[in-house]
Amino acid sequence: MDVTASQAAQTTSQTAAASAQSAAVLSSDFETFLQMLTAQARYQDPLEPIDSSEYAAQLAQFSMVEQQVLSNDLLQALSGQMGAGSIGEMAGWIGMEARTMSPVNFDGSPVTIVPNSEPGADQAVLIAYNANGDEVQRRQIPTGAEPVEWAGLADDGTPFEAGLYSFKVESRLLGQAIGTNPAETYSRITEARKQGEETMLVLDGGVSVTTTDVTALREPA
Repeated sequence: MDVTASQAAQTTSQTAAASAQSAAVLSSDFETFLQMLTAQARYQDPLEPIDSSEYAAQLAQFSMVEQQVLSNDLLQALSGQMGAGSIGEMAGWIGMEARTMSPVNFDGSPVTIVPNSEPGADQAVLIAYNANGDEVQRRQIPTGAEPVEWAGLADDGTPFEAGLYSFKVESRLLGQAIGTNPAETYSRITEARKQGEETMLVLDGGVSVTTTDVTALREPA
């Protein structure tokens, strides 16, 4: 997705044009309202004149409508500016590596994994799963949250097939499993787009996540 400053400027100019048009319509409506109010006063029944409080009520009502229209225009302008800003911000994410719990694309290069072992565990086992959810490997790793590298090699040294892989960490204490948690991995962001109220990020391999799924960003290794 290509995002440029001209797109943000275009969004801002369109918002300003819409606000100017609304202001022109509002001004025209106010002049019409005054003409109607003047005609009403001119052609009223002299024997039953309109109470001055009715004029005040009508003016107050129109003033409230006027303020509401202006407030709506202001909110629309702010929304347009925020939208343009978020698009520019999204552009800066493309090419970065995002840390998530989503499957990571393995293309033969080592995968950085951030484990999440249980507190108090004396052993941690990294479990790898292929795109079908089948377990393909287990290997012991240090406990804690220090990143480790998964080379994508079977126990006999044969490389695994390219594709999506996910990881979990099984924590052990005195030889007994005490918990299994998803592990996080880093994947390159290839696309960013708005989807309703959310910002969606497409990772290398085609996996889509929201910005709330991202726990860290880093420059490409």
